[in-house]
Amino acid sequence: MGWHEVMQAEAVRAAASPLESARFGRSVERLTVSAEAAAELSDVRAAILASDADIIVLRYPAERVGWFAGLTTLGRTAIPADSLVYWRLGVGKGRAPDPVPGMWPGGTPAADEVRRLVRDIFAAYGNHYLANPLFEAGAALDGYEEWALRSAAQGGCVTVSDQAGVLALATLEEDATRTEILLAGVVPQARGRSVYAHLLRAVEDRAASRGAAEVVISTQGHNTGAQRAWARYGFEPVQTVLTVHLIRDRLLV
Repeated sequence: MGWHEVMQAEAVRAAASPLESARFGRSVERLTVSAEAAAELSDVRAAILASDADIIVLRYPAERVGWFAGLTTLGRTAIPADSLVYWRLGVGKGRAPDPVPGMWPGGTPAADEVRRLVRDIFAAYGNHYLANPLFEAGAALDGYEEWALRSAAQGGCVTVSDQAGVLALATLEEDATRTEILLAGVVPQARGRSVYAHLLRAVEDRAASRGAAEVVISTQGHNTGAQRAWARYGFEPVQTVLTVHLIRDRLLV
């Protein structure tokens, strides 16, 4: 979920999700409350009651911790689906590793290579889809592949490679002032070699080359290993967002 939606949007935002609906065979809607939205639970309730979707993926700031009880009284089953944590780095402030001979940064791979890398890197990653009994785990991985291919089609990828091939991949969304890392990871056989830090350096260098002011990134709250790597590099935590799936009760009978 993009930085603007989570951090800066001024209102509760409801939007149909046709890609997820097609992927999972159920109508899916995204409902998002940003950190800056002056929203009340009553606003969220109204949006939920107005929705015809089978499943609503609701995200809201974790400090609204009291909201969950109210979400259980709206004729839907409310399933906690982990959290998203957002971190930020000022460009030029990263604790970048020294270059390693025989390891180099690169750009966007071919589409087939992107598919392979995503499936290799994220096969065991537990995301919010896994909390939902109506969603298949394999289809969730398909979603990551689709997401990465959209970035690749726009040239929005960074890699780290050595003589053996591509070791790590990051997919990006970029605007004039910000680089957002959407997906980032290292292939299993290259883990434990500080490759991830070199991937972060490649992203920061790319952001600096185009004059961006910051790099932002997010992950599921349980992914503490990635967050430790971000902290070592110089990222700082900014916001935690709760994810709740709201499922029409009749679908679970």
